Amino acid sequence: MQKNIEIYDTTLRDGSQAEEISFSVDDKLKITEKLDELGFHYIEGGWPGSNPKDAEYFKKVKKLKLNTAKVVAFGSTHRPKFKVENDPNIRTLILSETEIITIFGKSWDFHVTEALRITLEENLDLIYNTITYLKKYTDKVFFDAEHFFDGFKDNPDYAIKCLKSAEQAGADCLVLCDTNGGTLPQEVEKIMKDIKNKIKSPLGIHAHNDSDCAVANSIVAVLNGAVQVQGTMNGFGERCGNANLCSVIPNLQIKMGFECINNDQLKKLTDISKFVYEIANLTPFKRQPFVGESAFAHKGGVHVSAIRKRPETYEHIKPELIGNRQRVLVSDLAGKSNILKKAEEFGISLDPNSPDVQAVVDAVKNLENEGFQFEGADASLELLFKKTLGLKRKFFDLIGFRVIDEKRKWDEPTLSEATIMVKVGKNIEHTAATGNGPVNALDNALRKALERFYPELKRVKLKDYKVRVVNSGRGTASKVRVLIELGDDEKIWSTVGVSENIIEASWQAIVDGIEYKLYKEKLKREEI
Repeated sequence: MQKNIEIYDTTLRDGSQAEEISFSVDDKLKITEKLDELGFHYIEGGWPGSNPKDAEYFKKVKKLKLNTAKVVAFGSTHRPKFKVENDPNIRTLILSETEIITIFGKSWDFHVTEALRITLEENLDLIYNTITYLKKYTDKVFFDAEHFFDGFKDNPDYAIKCLKSAEQAGADCLVLCDTNGGTLPQEVEKIMKDIKNKIKSPLGIHAHNDSDCAVANSIVAVLNGAVQVQGTMNGFGERCGNANLCSVIPNLQIKMGFECINNDQLKKLTDISKFVYEIANLTPFKRQPFVGESAFAHKGGVHVSAIRKRPETYEHIKPELIGNRQRVLVSDLAGKSNILKKAEEFGISLDPNSPDVQAVVDAVKNLENEGFQFEGADASLELLFKKTLGLKRKFFDLIGFRVIDEKRKWDEPTLSEATIMVKVGKNIEHTAATGNGPVNALDNALRKALERFYPELKRVKLKDYKVRVVNSGRGTASKVRVLIELGDDEKIWSTVGVSENIIEASWQAIVDGIEYKLYKEKLKREEI
């Protein structure tokens, strides 16, 4: 069995067909560079004959200096009404000047007669003619046998004839596509074993995820001889998506001994997964296997107690192998083990037998009972540790604030203004500011009051602001939880506030965010 597996990424083509995803040309170029960093062998850039954006991409991608990846142009067999040399879509594939072209063609007789409305023999000619013609203009041609598994189940003889036609035309890899995503792993295994004796060319797998089996089907295909796996970053793709390369690669490489990319590249997998989410303007899926933020997060006290002794008790791989990290969550389920582990992360020395440990446990549980949630607010949690242990320093005192919302006319926007008075040392600062809403106005006023004393706050920007209802049964009188994400040039941190008053909850989170920044700056100065 071949141990080197080619990774063929189709995020820029198949992935971009997902609902809510639309990549610009610049987006596609940025992702191309990142996928090359990961060591992927092939990057399918798009279908140059289908739209101007893809045509522009193929012009601009030539200027990139890629180290490992080959950019691939994608298209279909020539259309029945054209001779292959006269088909405009075939011409655009050649004009893309890529070293590799992937052609998809029908391998399910149902599609041939119902979608193309041609004879089965005519479809075999389309496959053969297209590949033969393109082989004159490019180094390699891959053949994606569209709907292969459905076609094989319906008419195995014809599905094999389609592969044979591509093989005889000189296709460099025959990629078996589960286009509808309905095939199960045991079916993939059975079909792969059947065709291996009939086809000599290298085989690949292209699985969709409509039955939630795309990763499993890709792995089973490799175990049965496939040497190329096609998929997308984060499983992006039409309908339910494609095989998720962020799961396929670590499964094959870490657990099964196949070589897809090198180990240093594998360590970039989590960061580049997040990068692709960012470019796609989507929130990363926290519970995504391997690369998700929650993939190695532990909350139950029994679990945390065990992983402090041996991480493998509740972790199937070392998260560092794919660039992720172990996280311990602190909540009302927390025990002493959770607290001790978080204290280590925060650089706080705690004696396991000290009553301070139980004091922190009690403080966390009491606040979570009031509606606080620290799982996504590590900055607030660290400050709570320090406050409970008597280590927290106050950088300023609030004397008072007032927030006014005023709407003068029905069709005019609401005006928001905040005034605030704070004490810093012996100095009292009284300022006012406006904003896009009362929370923004209060944030602006507080910064305005403090930046004279703490100029480092000028670098702090609000990254995200979320409001959640804690006890929804009380309607507009419900208690709310505010989660705020702040960041500077170096890092991002999150804080939380809870109150029946959304301004008060926001104030708590804003103050924690500012105090956390000032505390970290103080530590830096002390180290110097």
